[in-house]
Amino acid sequence: MKVIKGGKGEAAAANKPVAEAHGEPEPPAVPAESAAPEEPVSREEFDKLQAERDQLVDRLSRLQAEFENARKRAERERVSDRDYATGSVVKQFLPVLDNFDLALKSTGTPEQLSAGIELIRKQMEDVLQQLHVHAVPALGEEFDPRCHEALGSVERDDVPDQHIAEEIRRGYKLRERLLRPALVRVASNPTQASE
Repeated sequence: MKVIKGGKGEAAAANKPVAEAHGEPEPPAVPAESAAPEEPVSREEFDKLQAERDQLVDRLSRLQAEFENARKRAERERVSDRDYATGSVVKQFLPVLDNFDLALKSTGTPEQLSAGIELIRKQMEDVLQQLHVHAVPALGEEFDPRCHEALGSVERDDVPDQHIAEEIRRGYKLRERLLRPALVRVASNPTQASE
């Protein structure tokens, strides 16, 4: 075994016979021009790069903290806005609730109680109207599955076929958005159905 002394060549030459002895292929030689000569970085340049990296890491940390704070602030504002809107609506229904309490304490006749409940119902409809909530037209209207929910059908000669014969539960819309469909029974008119 031949050992060449001196620098990098010594380690390569020392390993060469071992690699050949084990039958491993020799790694390809790296051409001199493709190997980039490593120039040592001066201490001043290293400190400058390290300071720049530290500034970028610090800036990234600050941006992440600002983003998280903005996200939390937006969530708090969303909850606050929702609570404000809910409070505004509830405040309008409190007089209605007060009138129900008065009706329950009433000692009047059944007719007086019925008239009082009618007034409370009217008051509640007024509040709903102020909130842009209106009833879905149902009785006598043509059945529309987008705003009516059919509970069944009834045979009726006095109502056109596929029109609403009975309203079981009133439906409501907020402006044009359906809040609840009207629960209805649809007329099945045998005289019109056969035509």
